[in-house]
Amino acid sequence: MKTICLVIHSLGIGGMERVMAQLANNFANRPDVRVHLVLIGKKREVKYQLSSLVSVHSPKFTFKSYRRKIDTLRTIKFLRFKVKEIKPDVVLSLGEIWNNFVLIALYGLKTPVFISDRCQPNKSLGKIHNWLRKMLYPQAAGVIAQTREAMQIYEQQNLSENFKVIGNPIYEIPSNGKHEKENIILTVGRLIKSKHHDRLIKIFKHLSPEGWKLVIVGGNALNQDGFERLKRIILENRLEDKVNLAGSVLDIATYYNQSKIFAFTSSSEGFPNVIGEAMSAGLPVVSYDCEFGPSDMIEDERNGFLIPLFDDELFAEKLGQLINNENKRIEMGAQGKMLAKKFSSNEIAEHYYSFLTNSL
Repeated sequence: MKTICLVIHSLGIGGMERVMAQLANNFANRPDVRVHLVLIGKKREVKYQLSSLVSVHSPKFTFKSYRRKIDTLRTIKFLRFKVKEIKPDVVLSLGEIWNNFVLIALYGLKTPVFISDRCQPNKSLGKIHNWLRKMLYPQAAGVIAQTREAMQIYEQQNLSENFKVIGNPIYEIPSNGKHEKENIILTVGRLIKSKHHDRLIKIFKHLSPEGWKLVIVGGNALNQDGFERLKRIILENRLEDKVNLAGSVLDIATYYNQSKIFAFTSSSEGFPNVIGEAMSAGLPVVSYDCEFGPSDMIEDERNGFLIPLFDDELFAEKLGQLINNENKRIEMGAQGKMLAKKFSSNEIAEHYYSFLTNSL
């Protein structure tokens, strides 16, 4: 019997959180594996369905910002105690800043700790966390990179001698036949500035396609109050009837199944799960070719279009091609559905499991 301990800040709504939930369920359903999930963030939510075989642990106290230092130390103590109690064969941590936290908490223990960053790999996390990462990451048993480019950056930074490139398990969008396709251009992502939803709204206004709508699915994050900011842009451009801010939703499949095109204007990614989800739903994708991720998933002109960053004129042109050509949409969507299979939950989970347990 192998025991795997998964550590993450929470299982609230988000791409990283969904990945962890999928891995937890896949591992737990193996006959020779016991899975423990430890939540160490402020909210410690569980928004995704977990197998009853997954044991979930979290601190009993409520994290308060006014006593941040004390509660941070209490969380470190809790995590170290819990891992010693569980006695796992291996630990997997997701989340760049949280990885530092986990490596500090488990310093000196013999349990191998594997980590994976989930953001843009060359993104600065600030002086303290950059320094901690340089000091702590080489102590990890292995580092999982989401893309080939990410691994090259980690190698240049000498963060580890044991790397593995593993993409994210993509949530396969179920098609139950109940939703008829509508003239909807869909985008999904947190309402933060680096997603550039404002640029997509302006591109859509420029195209002004008759009978089409733009639907933006995502909630506020990083204290940027994106919902109000985008709402003002929509009102200023008199697009209330054509652009819909759907907010944060759990039933994302409904939106994918209703839409005909997926648009993505992010300039900073680690691995954009939503592109894979759109592909699995048979949607052609128009995306900025940002660092990192889209080029690992989109084959330009085959299952979508890769647009140089901020070339909104070309973005509008390619989006217009899909709007006006149903056959092209269907053909590209079918290609995307086929390509998405290599990112299936079972396929990716198997890569993770093999990497984590290979030396046990």
